[in-house]
Amino acid sequence: MTDLTALTLSDALAGLENKDFSSVELTQAFISAIEAANPSLNAYVVQTPDKALEMAAASDARRAKGEAGVLDGAPLGIKDLFCTEGVRTTACSHILGEFTPPYESTVTANLWKEGAVMLGKLNMDEFAMGSSNETSYYGDVVNPWRKSGGNEKLTPGGSSGGSASAVAADLCLAATASDTGGSIRQPAAFTGTVGIKPTYGRASRFGMVAFASSLDQAGPIAKSVKDAALMLNVMCSADEKDSTSLHVERPDWTKSVGEPVKGMKIGIPKEYRVDGMPDELEALWQQGIDWLMAAGCEIVDVSLPHTKYALPAYYIVAPAEASSNLARYDGMRYGVRQQGSDLTGVYSNTRADGFGAEVKRRLMIGTYVLSAGYYDAYYLKAQKVRTKILEDFQTVFKDVDALLTPTCPSPAFALGERNDDPISMYLNDVFTVTANLAGLPGISVPVAQDKTGLPLGLQVIGKALDEAACFRVGAELETASGYNSKPENWWKQ
Repeated sequence: MTDLTALTLSDALAGLENKDFSSVELTQAFISAIEAANPSLNAYVVQTPDKALEMAAASDARRAKGEAGVLDGAPLGIKDLFCTEGVRTTACSHILGEFTPPYESTVTANLWKEGAVMLGKLNMDEFAMGSSNETSYYGDVVNPWRKSGGNEKLTPGGSSGGSASAVAADLCLAATASDTGGSIRQPAAFTGTVGIKPTYGRASRFGMVAFASSLDQAGPIAKSVKDAALMLNVMCSADEKDSTSLHVERPDWTKSVGEPVKGMKIGIPKEYRVDGMPDELEALWQQGIDWLMAAGCEIVDVSLPHTKYALPAYYIVAPAEASSNLARYDGMRYGVRQQGSDLTGVYSNTRADGFGAEVKRRLMIGTYVLSAGYYDAYYLKAQKVRTKILEDFQTVFKDVDALLTPTCPSPAFALGERNDDPISMYLNDVFTVTANLAGLPGISVPVAQDKTGLPLGLQVIGKALDEAACFRVGAELETASGYNSKPENWWKQ
């Protein structure tokens, strides 16, 4: 029998339907793979093998009765900021302790309703604050990829590093993730996987541990564009429990995969050609343009003049919202609690002990920019810049159907390499934050490897509610590049 864990989500579902194997057999294969790899990769922070086998057995019973859902029997990994009833959820922060939610997030509830199987909770940057998955209370996640001939441990990207690492290493068929400034697309690019952030409001935020409420959005990391479309179909829904949820029709995005792109107008924003970008990345971007031209697309040079302000605006808006959202972690109702001489002392000691260094840094920034005397100068100005960024996109999208850009300014870097330079770390998000600030859909597709053998991705940004264009263009890039490389299983040696 083929290595079941190497299957794509689509192929695994086809195998289950054809009775080539059962969900229990498939799930057991993943459980064994996780046991072998997780000590080296640290992708999972909670493993739920008993629950997974129970869910798989129930799936096999449903399939036998002809009652299978869209994802029935498919073993998935869940990022640790999606609340899962009865299973510890901490957003990989010490301050939440052993918090076990008595309720289910809407996104995961949608997955279970369609028969998916939960393998466990995936590691992430603490409260999703990070670009390298080095801020987790449970330790760094390791990228399954290594440079050719090297054994240096590389970052899988962040904050959804556990999700990306697990998918790339075949430790689940696909995974849930979240994207506040690039936390789906950047890890996907670093690990040779596909990741899509849908339009803001497409997926419910109910039951997601909040970072920055006007930016956070759930999405999948998967092995192929088709798999990402399949996952997004199920993850997205209108939800009365989330006031920002969009009550609009959700198309079947799997139908967009493979649709011809001939006649589409693809914009190339000149502002994404940044100083210091590697020549390989510049060449790859041009290769992507050539592929789309060969497929019949019209290439249009466009300008997004306020792009240069996106990163500073993001690192004001996001920390400001975080400082408000994380005020609830005070040691009173759940999670870690440290004693103090008075109530203020309890709050102070609990937060000092419970939050990691990066979270503290962002909370201090956020509190500062919201404080009296600075609110207008920083937060209000950043929101005005955000509006200008959105207007840039709206202007450009009058003339083009989608934008093509690199996903990241570099391939994966070594763990620890940028820890002493927060600004260098924040620059990882330079190509991705604009889509979050404007609420637009964006997909990262792996298309090549650099000279050291590490994966590189291209990003497609679509109009609001036009994920279909992202999937159409993304699938064309996937087909044209023929990219199907996998990391070597060095952790099994």
